[in-house]
Amino acid sequence: MISLPNQHEPFDKPQFTGSFYFHPDDVDVFWERSEGGKVPIVYPIENFSYGMRESAIRDNSGYILQFGRPIE
Repeated sequence: MISLPNQHEPFDKPQFTGSFYFHPDDVDVFWERSEGGKVPIVYPIENFSYGMRESAIRDNSGYILQFGRPIE
């Protein structure tokens, strides 16, 4: 997915502004594993107005990894 800069991150100069987006079967399981403090959180699990439940972390290379599923 190519996207605009993430609203949860400061944008002061051009850089890689996309993210890697994954669709796991259960996004809440990924969030529970992420919130233990071992990875930097970009934004916590939440429901978005565009119909997705998702969260995002930053990997050790600095990329944003988003995990989301459609809200049923």
